[in-house]
Amino acid sequence: MQTQLADWIKDTPAGREADAILRKCVHCGFCLATCPTYNLLGDELDSPRGRIYLMKQMLEGAPVTANTQLHLDRCLTCRACESTCPSGVEYGRLVDIGRHVVEEKVPRPAGSALHRRLLRMFLLTPALFGMAVAWGRLLRPLLPQRLARQLPPRSGGGPWPAPRHARKMLVLQGCVQPVLAPDINAATARVLDRLGISLVAVPESGCCGAIEHHLNAHEAARERMRRQIDAWWPSIEGGVEAIVMTASGCGTQVSEYGHLLRDDPAYASKAARVSALARDVGEVVAAEKGGLAALLPRTAAREPIAYHAPCSLQHGQKKKGLVESVLRDAGFTLTAVPDAHLCCGSAGTYSILQPNLSRQLLANKVAAIESGSPAQICTSNIGCLTHISGGASKPVSHWIEMLDRRLSGA
Repeated sequence: MQTQLADWIKDTPAGREADAILRKCVHCGFCLATCPTYNLLGDELDSPRGRIYLMKQMLEGAPVTANTQLHLDRCLTCRACESTCPSGVEYGRLVDIGRHVVEEKVPRPAGSALHRRLLRMFLLTPALFGMAVAWGRLLRPLLPQRLARQLPPRSGGGPWPAPRHARKMLVLQGCVQPVLAPDINAATARVLDRLGISLVAVPESGCCGAIEHHLNAHEAARERMRRQIDAWWPSIEGGVEAIVMTASGCGTQVSEYGHLLRDDPAYASKAARVSALARDVGEVVAAEKGGLAALLPRTAAREPIAYHAPCSLQHGQKKKGLVESVLRDAGFTLTAVPDAHLCCGSAGTYSILQPNLSRQLLANKVAAIESGSPAQICTSNIGCLTHISGGASKPVSHWIEMLDRRLSGA
């Protein structure tokens, strides 16, 4: 694609990056078939190719309108188009640039802007979010059925083994996951402890910055990334082996730290180091395949399960098939999930900001997952877990919790 970026952006870091990405696009349209919003709406401007055209025009100096903002807002950033693209177009990075420019040039209506600010404050304030979840559980019988199902049962997190192994790894605490499902990280600690690895949680560790980043609050996101790096850095200097991600959405964000902070002289090298250490929990368990096999029961798991592969894992981190392989090796029988590459509609805050599209995607995803009649459903991301719980008739959990139960004989 030929480009001629406007003077106000062409010589900036964002402009140079956008120009390089745009030039890779050859207009082939392969991305349309795998775009969830295009499949729903049939509008070229709600496809990656259409959005690329909108961003190109904008960056070349064309007027930026609320219509451009609408079509970029409707994008899930699932990055399925990246998995399909034969030219290696880094669409996710381009749409981040495009959204940031639109945010500066097209003021949102006061109500919409306030909604997004309150959403950030609510999700990123553990005390506030925790209180809301506690009240939601208390009032569960009065809530709409879909919302009630999205609230996991109260859990204390379960036992977390004390550090006792020479091998040590850090874990990202996260923001909403410790409130909604604290047993995910605790189950990870128990599984890794059996494999001879101590999982360490740093108290100062919190949100990875993804929520602010995808709501176009880029400087706030970078500041949060810096605080996260500072929290981890003493342990990194102390020789931890890896940083374990139990939410694949967070894993995608942390794997991008090196890129997102590349122009920060104080943090660029540290951020690159953090990204290099980031590992999805599936990677960690897969690397211990021999040790895991020795711990597993001899008999296969009794009931079939369905695994939902989050977009952030299969498209964002390019780790398609990773967890499915681990689960099969662990003796689970996986049912087929048609169109497994398509998004469930969670996509961070998308389900809140684009509820109509999100609900349609959820209905399609639940129908696909349950078409194989699984007894249970599992996934790798807290957002997908709670979102799918709102529409599924089967229980939904993180796959590491299932593996923990299998190893403990439960």
